[in-house]
Amino acid sequence: MTPLIKKLWSESAALTFCAALMLAAFVASAVGIFVDPRIITGVPAWLKPAKFAISTAIFAATVAWLYQYITIWPRFKRVSGWLLAIILIVEVGLIDVQAARGTTSHFNAATPADAAIFGVMGIAIAVLLVISVVMTYVLFRQPFAHRAWGWSLRLGALVYVLGAASAGFMIGPKPDQMEALKAHQKVAVIGGHTVGASDGGPGLPGVGWSEQHGDLRIPHFFGLHALQAIPFLGWLVVRARRGVRMVFAGAASYLAFTGILTWQALRGQSMVEPDAATLTAFAIWAAATLLAVFLSSKGTEQYEPGTPVLSV
Repeated sequence: MTPLIKKLWSESAALTFCAALMLAAFVASAVGIFVDPRIITGVPAWLKPAKFAISTAIFAATVAWLYQYITIWPRFKRVSGWLLAIILIVEVGLIDVQAARGTTSHFNAATPADAAIFGVMGIAIAVLLVISVVMTYVLFRQPFAHRAWGWSLRLGALVYVLGAASAGFMIGPKPDQMEALKAHQKVAVIGGHTVGASDGGPGLPGVGWSEQHGDLRIPHFFGLHALQAIPFLGWLVVRARRGVRMVFAGAASYLAFTGILTWQALRGQSMVEPDAATLTAFAIWAAATLLAVFLSSKGTEQYEPGTPVLSV
C-alpha cells in the first residue's frame, strides 16, 4: 500500500474503498463501451457510467484527502465519510443498472420503476449536497497555519457546492413537458440537461456535450471540479507574493468562468458556437482575471515555513 493510499485510508476507509471500487467500475464500463453496441440518447450505453465512475473516484479520493486538514470535528469526518461512500456507490450503481437495462437514469419517468430509481438518486444527491455544505462550513471554521492554503481549500469547497447546486437547473420540467403534464398526458422524461432541445444529438467526442444546443452539464462539470482546481491553484501560489489575494483572484475567476458557461447554456447556446455576447463576456473575464492576478501579485507576503501543504 503506497503512502498516499495509507493516508487516505487512515482519514476515511469508507471513501478510500469507494474510490477503489469506482476505479474498478470505470474499467468495467470502459470495456462495456466497446463490447456493448447499444446506444442511449445518441452515445454508447456505457459512456455515462464510465464518466460517473471516474468522476466519483476522483471526488471520493479528494474528500478523503481533504479530511486530513479538518481537525475540529473528527466525528463529522467519520460519519460523513460513511454516508458519502454509501451515497456514491448507490448513485453509480443505479446508473449502471439503468445502462444494463438499456435506458437512461436521470430524468427518466417512463415507468414507475424508472421514476422510482431517479427519485432515489435525487434524494441521495440532496443528502450529498447537505453534507458538502456542512463540510464547507467546517473548513471555514477550521484554522490553518498558512492562510493562502486554507483559503484555497475553503473557496474550492464553496465553489464546488455552488457547482453541485447548479444541477437544480436540470431538474424542473421543460416548457413542453410542463404543458403535457398540465394536459394530464404521459411524460417519459421530466427535466433534462439540454436547453433548446431534447437530450441527445451530436456531442463532443469523449464527453458527449451538445454541439448544437445549450448543455448544463458543462458548467456543472467545471463547478464540481473546483474542489480539485482551486486547491491546486493554492498549491501553486502558496509560496508566491500575495498568496491569499492570488487565491481569491483565482477562485473568483473560476466562479465567473463557470457562471458564464451557465449563462451560455441557459440561453440554449452550444459551447462550441458562442455568439458575440458570449465572446464579449469571456473577453471581459480574461481581462479581469489578468488584472486581478497583476494586482494580487503586488507587494510581498511572508511564507510560513513548516506548513503541511499537500501532505500525503
